[in-house]
Order: sequence, then C-alpha cells, then structure tokens
Amino acid sequence: MVSNFHLPPMGFGPGSQPEDEDAQLEYMQLPSGMRTYSAHMPDIDDPSSVTPALKTLADVAKACGAAAQGGMASFDLSHLDAENRALIAETMGQGEVAMKIRGIPALAVQESVFAGVWMIAGSGVDKIEVGPVPSAALSRAFEPFRKAEGKTHPRGPGVVNAPALMAELEDKSGSFMGGEPHVVNLTLLPHTEEDLVWLDAATGEGAVTILSRGYGNCRVTATGLPHVWRVQFFNSMDTLILDTFEVTTMPEVAIAAKEDLVDSAERIVEVLEAIR
Repeated sequence: MVSNFHLPPMGFGPGSQPEDEDAQLEYMQLPSGMRTYSAHMPDIDDPSSVTPALKTLADVAKACGAAAQGGMASFDLSHLDAENRALIAETMGQGEVAMKIRGIPALAVQESVFAGVWMIAGSGVDKIEVGPVPSAALSRAFEPFRKAEGKTHPRGPGVVNAPALMAELEDKSGSFMGGEPHVVNLTLLPHTEEDLVWLDAATGEGAVTILSRGYGNCRVTATGLPHVWRVQFFNSMDTLILDTFEVTTMPEVAIAAKEDLVDSAERIVEVLEAIR
C-alpha cells in the first residue's frame, strides 16, 4: 500500500545547514537621500537693516501666486548690498533642480527650496525668476552646442535600429506644435551600443542641461533638434533605469507645477512673518 505521507527531502529545514555564529545577512542597499523641504528661518537681529531683501521676498511671494496662473516675473538682485544679498541666499537655499545654460552669457540656474523660484547667475546676471521654468531654458535650449548630424550621419557596424528612431524623432520635431509630448523609450526598444553612439551624434546637443535630484537623479539634455530632449533616470545607486527621448516644449520633470507655485507663495510668506 502506498502512503500519502512523504518524508521531506534531505538537506532542507531547520538544523539542516551548518550554523555560523559570526555570519551576517547581507541586504541589498536601499534607496536613500530623498530630498524633502524643511523650513529655514533666518536669524535677523535688526529687520530694518534688511528692508530691501524683505521687500524683494514679499514681491517674490506675490509673483509665485501670479505665476500659478501663467505669469512670469524677474527680480534683479545686483543692487542689493552684501547683508541683504546674503539674506536672500540664506532664505532661498537650494532645491532639487539645477540647470546649466551655455551661450553668452553662460548661466547657472539653481531652483530654490521654493519650487518655481529660480536663482540665476552669470556674467553681469544676478537675479531671481519666478515661473514654471526659467525663460532662458526655453528660449536658448536648442541653440547648438554640438551640431546634430541628422539621419545622414555615417553608419558603422552594429548600427541597426537607430536610423529608424532618428527618422521618427525628426518627423515629430518638425511637426511639433505643442500639446502632449511624444516619447521614444529606448529602455523598452531593442538597440545596440553602436545605436546609442550613432543617435548621440545624429541628435547633437543643445545649450541646456538639467539635473533634477529627488528619489534618485534625472538628467535632461536638450538635443540639437528643436523640441527634442534626452531624459535619463538613475536610481539612488546611479544605475540608469529609464532612457528616453521626449519631443515636447520642456520635460515635465523640470517644470514647477501650478500647485507648487501656490505652495511656494504661502511658504515664503511664513518665512517673512517669522523674520518680522
């Protein structure tokens, strides 16, 4: 008679493996370093000595509310003395998004801790811009830093799918009239390393590079084709996890949303009330 009871296989279960008191479990490194907002209240002994800075901050708060409705504003900081300029810098801090804009003048852009409030510096430039994205990042994005060679760029061995992708990008670039972005997801498409090298030369490079630091990093680079951006997401261990081209005015990851601008207006007012 065959029994329904079966003995467990040898080598499994408690006590089946040698014990090592010094052995430690090794876990995969978890994502870390996510940036979150924490209010910073500058310590001012005499608020009357920084009246120009406080007025600028109040104007910036009002501009955030207006920008949430589609407006844009700019505030020149070059006239402020060292004490007032230092208060502006301390209050603004550094947010998640930074930009490099090549050209004349070259500009370094740093989003403040208040989303949609951008600190912009360059030769003869020291200002704050308030809006979803700095104006120069839109107007100068596709000024060629490295010329786009186009689909006629010579193809070496191993270039397989890139020319078809390039034809699609050129078509969407030429016909883009605003609206929803068109995304080419390289991560999901078959391609070779030679394809990527060829695409990099064929699309060229524009004037704007953006780094968004949040839960991992996102690098956004304007190409030499109008409205075409390379958008690459990296996890917290700096591994590329998503690689795309976006045909759009500006990738959403770099844009301050309407809700963010409203929130920034409220938080700047809170800081002003604490200083005064």
